[in-house]
Amino acid sequence: MERGGEPEAAGPDGGAVRAAGGRPLTVLLTAAMAFSMLQLFVLGALGPRLVGELGISRTVLGLTTTAGFGAAAVLSPMAGRLVDRVGPRRCLIALLLLTAVSLALIGAVPGAGVLLPAVTLGGVPQALANPATNKVILAAFPAERRAAVTGLKQSGVQCGAFVAGLPLSLVAAGVGWRGAVWAAAGTAALAALWAARVLPADPSPAAAGPPAAATSPRATWRLAAFSLLLGCGIASVNTYLALFGSQRLGMTPTTAAALVAVLGVAGIGGRVGWSRAAGRPGWAEALPALLAAGAVGAALLLALALRVQPLVWPAAVAVGSFAVSANAVSMVLVLRKAAPGRAGKDTALVSAGFFAGFAVGPPLFGALVSVTGYGPGWLLAAAEFAVASAIAVPLMLRRNGGA
Repeated sequence: MERGGEPEAAGPDGGAVRAAGGRPLTVLLTAAMAFSMLQLFVLGALGPRLVGELGISRTVLGLTTTAGFGAAAVLSPMAGRLVDRVGPRRCLIALLLLTAVSLALIGAVPGAGVLLPAVTLGGVPQALANPATNKVILAAFPAERRAAVTGLKQSGVQCGAFVAGLPLSLVAAGVGWRGAVWAAAGTAALAALWAARVLPADPSPAAAGPPAAATSPRATWRLAAFSLLLGCGIASVNTYLALFGSQRLGMTPTTAAALVAVLGVAGIGGRVGWSRAAGRPGWAEALPALLAAGAVGAALLLALALRVQPLVWPAAVAVGSFAVSANAVSMVLVLRKAAPGRAGKDTALVSAGFFAGFAVGPPLFGALVSVTGYGPGWLLAAAEFAVASAIAVPLMLRRNGGA
């Protein structure tokens, strides 16, 4: 989708847009989501190598996730307002450039003291990602295609998990983990150039559409609380799954990293498939509770893997298929329920809850595991998913009432 002389029309969230978005734009949005959270999966998949070379503990590894997602949670409300004000094109280009800088710094760190600030910088693109990409979808795609496109672009996060878990891990085995991270940084910089070419121009402030509603719908606040608990569990699995395989199940670092890749592939399929299903009447409201309930079973499988090691593989598939997919469905709901002019702000509110969960979950998990072992840690993740499911039940019950 390149800028040209095609006719423009008013977008539903304000601003002028061209004809409906096509495949290049969908691919770009997917890539932007992949890069925005790539550092999380890099730290998770390459965790055994970092722990060995940098001499950091499991707790410090969890704190790296806290630094990045804590920054994203704090910055998300501002990011949502920024996207609504200056436009998604500028924000997406900035997202990719900041990702490149953050990854380059991570690849150069001498120890944990520098690693934490580098990861914190990566929280900025995370905060921008969902508001900017959702704003593009509202402007460039017709209503009947938005659920499917949302699922595809949300699957980009899991594409990042796959890339970190397999290709980057193989590169790290050959040239070292630093070289692998630097290669990812260079690719992010190239993606920024691609975004500058593909994305349509941002609307002028005068054409930014109707003023935003004063408050978000109640369902959006509920989704933010749901995302907080969901994020706690997902982040714990993402951060510690490879380390669990390496330290507790006796896997090699490459095999342990493949667990993250498997989770990523399952998440891609789940996000695309469940988001398409969410486009049907009533399904989007019902799915968050059901998918979070499925994630409870996935976490219990991880606990059982301590006794039956092969269960770790279906557990990774289940986490991707249920827990990770639930976040994509929540984004479909946000787009459906956002008040006029509030797409960026409402998306940022739900994202802030999700990122706060990512900030809180891993250090709690790491501290618990250090004292009691991985079994209680996976039970904690199961409890977090169970509470998330309970929070989402009213959405299911009110799906015919428009709450």
